Amino acid sequence: MSAEMPNDPRLEQAAATDESLISAHEKAAAGEPDTHAHYRLLPLALLFVFSGLIFFGGTYLNRYSGHFHSEIFDERQMPGGGAEAAVVQIDPVVLGRKQYALACITCHQANGQGVPNVYPPLVGSEWVNGSEERVISILLHGLKGPITVEGKTYNAAVMPAFGQVPGGGYNWSDEKIAAVLTYVRQEWGNTGGPIAVAKVTELRNKEANRKEWTEAELLQLP
Repeated sequence: MSAEMPNDPRLEQAAATDESLISAHEKAAAGEPDTHAHYRLLPLALLFVFSGLIFFGGTYLNRYSGHFHSEIFDERQMPGGGAEAAVVQIDPVVLGRKQYALACITCHQANGQGVPNVYPPLVGSEWVNGSEERVISILLHGLKGPITVEGKTYNAAVMPAFGQVPGGGYNWSDEKIAAVLTYVRQEWGNTGGPIAVAKVTELRNKEANRKEWTEAELLQLP
């Protein structure tokens, strides 16, 4: 038979004292029993957290990095270098189309034809394509009473005030007023020119506290 290894702890079991056995048992019982086969929840939770952060970071860069184009970001540009920040110009036609869809489309319809005998059309309207002052005044302060468009009279509804004026229900800025008028004056084959924001501001200040216009009053405007 082969000789026992000299380091085999079994050789010393017979010579173990009561104190050494008690000490060994105390050391073994010092920690909590491992009932989960060394399984720990925290590392798995951290794995999900960091995986989510990596996914979010990749998505964010893909969407907002501008593909790292040199015209999007210049790391050599110093803040406060004296160059004026470029002012983003909003296309008035785009803004006007948006405002039209928010409110005007309900009465005047998507095609600008209005509703027969109820709401006047904007297509080919002498009011839309004519005097800037008249069409701005209508939108700023509103219109009451009948109005004749292309020989037909419409008197079933009141045009509300859209401008930032007393009693205005929509409180649109001068920029929005100018934009929606610019839009309708060039849409559906209309031939009216664009409306300047400064002109809207001028007329709003000129007739700040007045009520709705009538057709007779509008016809007195240039």
